[in-house]
Amino acid sequence: MEIALFLVVLAAAVLAVTAVADKSGLPAPLVLIAGGIAASYLPGVPEVHLEPEVVLLGLLPPLLYSTAISTSLVDFNANRRPILLLSVGLVVVTTFGIGALVHALLPGIPWAPSFAIGAVVAPPDAVAATAVARHIGLPRRVVTILEGESLLNDATALVSLRTAILAIGGGVELWHVGLDFVRAAGGGAVIGVVVYLLVGWLRRHITDAVFDTGLSLVVPFAAYLAAEEIEASGVIAVVIAGLLLGHRAPILQTAQSRIAERMNWRTIAYVLENAVFLLIGLQAQWLFEDVGHSDLSWQRITLVCLATFVGVVAIRMIWVFVTRYVLIRPGPDPDTGERPPWTYTAILGWAGMRGVVTLAAAYLIPDDAPHRETLLLIAFTVVAGTIFVQGLSLPWVARVLDVPSPDPLSDALARATLLQQASKAGCQALEEMEYDDPHGVLDLVRQRVDQRNFAAWERLGTKPGEEAPSELYSRVRCTMIDAERKRVLEIRRSGTVPSEVIADVLALLDVEESMLEISHEQREEISETNRRRRPTGDTCPDLDHYPAVETPDDPVCRACLDEGTRWVSLRQCLVCGNVACCDSSPRQHATAHFHDTAHPVIESAEPGEDWRWCYVHHLTA
Repeated sequence: MEIALFLVVLAAAVLAVTAVADKSGLPAPLVLIAGGIAASYLPGVPEVHLEPEVVLLGLLPPLLYSTAISTSLVDFNANRRPILLLSVGLVVVTTFGIGALVHALLPGIPWAPSFAIGAVVAPPDAVAATAVARHIGLPRRVVTILEGESLLNDATALVSLRTAILAIGGGVELWHVGLDFVRAAGGGAVIGVVVYLLVGWLRRHITDAVFDTGLSLVVPFAAYLAAEEIEASGVIAVVIAGLLLGHRAPILQTAQSRIAERMNWRTIAYVLENAVFLLIGLQAQWLFEDVGHSDLSWQRITLVCLATFVGVVAIRMIWVFVTRYVLIRPGPDPDTGERPPWTYTAILGWAGMRGVVTLAAAYLIPDDAPHRETLLLIAFTVVAGTIFVQGLSLPWVARVLDVPSPDPLSDALARATLLQQASKAGCQALEEMEYDDPHGVLDLVRQRVDQRNFAAWERLGTKPGEEAPSELYSRVRCTMIDAERKRVLEIRRSGTVPSEVIADVLALLDVEESMLEISHEQREEISETNRRRRPTGDTCPDLDHYPAVETPDDPVCRACLDEGTRWVSLRQCLVCGNVACCDSSPRQHATAHFHDTAHPVIESAEPGEDWRWCYVHHLTA
């Protein structure tokens, strides 16, 4: 009963503190750790010891899996070199570097425990780094590398730690180390692929979203346990299974299953991620008490803790710059067409926050290891230090280095282009179908597809004070949905309609309303980020041939003025300079101009927009 009560209070505290952090604009991880440290000294708060088994089996698999299924396998593969150099190379270098430092600063400590604490503090955390990185909006390539690194580096660190612990007990030969790495990596990868194949086969025969979601909840634990049973890396098994299942989800799962899985794992990850940071803070009080009984002086303990923290940060900064300019030499960024600047490397080096895995792994160090209490404090210092020092300063560093965040306007343009190309493929499939259409269904289908595409293009509009047709539709439809839901609830109270029918209708209204809300949020984000857009996406010969030009100061659609109609947005032909209204406008004069003249490229004539569109190839630049 006491444990259940503690878990309920813990969850409530996590949600309350996270809500306060969101309102205040502070990163939730930092507030939760600070709150946990303060709470550990309050009377009545139980002493919390993070057991390694609880973290490594209960917390790590679901956290890794929730990140893996949402990580792009394409982006992961495109950045595999920096990811592997960080998740394997940097972990090994940090293990030996910190091991040598601790061995030099702590009198009488053997090499094996020194390397053990080096392996403990080596891996940045999957939760800590990306939680702060996403909060401040780092470039996607940086976030992808951070996510990929933190998905795999735990496996390297845990194998290194296991080897060091074996050495503490009586020595280990070099060939054992190599065999451990091969078995951990290879065995984990094999188990991950087997789990993916098995779950993929099951999903091909499953149509029930609830059953599919239940299966998804089992996957990370099954993959982890199966790998650990053969002494392979459970971390790698979970990551491989998650990456493959996430990548193949559009093929293996139904739409309802994908929606349910996304929402469930977002909720699970949200609660567990934030609970992890609070649990880290709750370790503070008893850790400091144990160190108080050490035979080392407080000056020596302080020196080794601070030196380890500085060493961890310095080794990472040196490693990322050396590997970038000596080994990686990255090619042009697909978004900008330019090589990533050195500032990306600097921010990547500064974003190496440690987390709960470091603290849990420290408890695996045997009780009879020399100065174990100091080694545990070193781990806590590195976790708290990296999260507070680097986490708090990361937004400032990003501003000083002028590292850009993802551009919502660029995303909106890419989204509209992608939808346009998808619609083109859909219309082609429609033309190839054989059907009878006495009721005008085809016109209705084309109209709905056009409305979806128009809404996507209208999100690019940046004119303040004017309501686009899609915005007006969203506002009107949301008002209608509120009235519809109110009437359905009134009927529910009467008890004249079966509850299952009521639930189905309410669910339909909820799905439609959620789509409108997402569209509104994207529009607001674009409006707040009204600035010049970087060129994005692929180009074509026509786009290359017709560069952007200056638009008129007060552009108008002459055809609309002559007809007495009103336009939504304006486009300028880059061949003849004709200004006409967009497809969201009633008369669609820009498209009509293309059909009349075959002039292929237009550009936006709206203030603050410089994107171009090719009618022939359906591409933007």
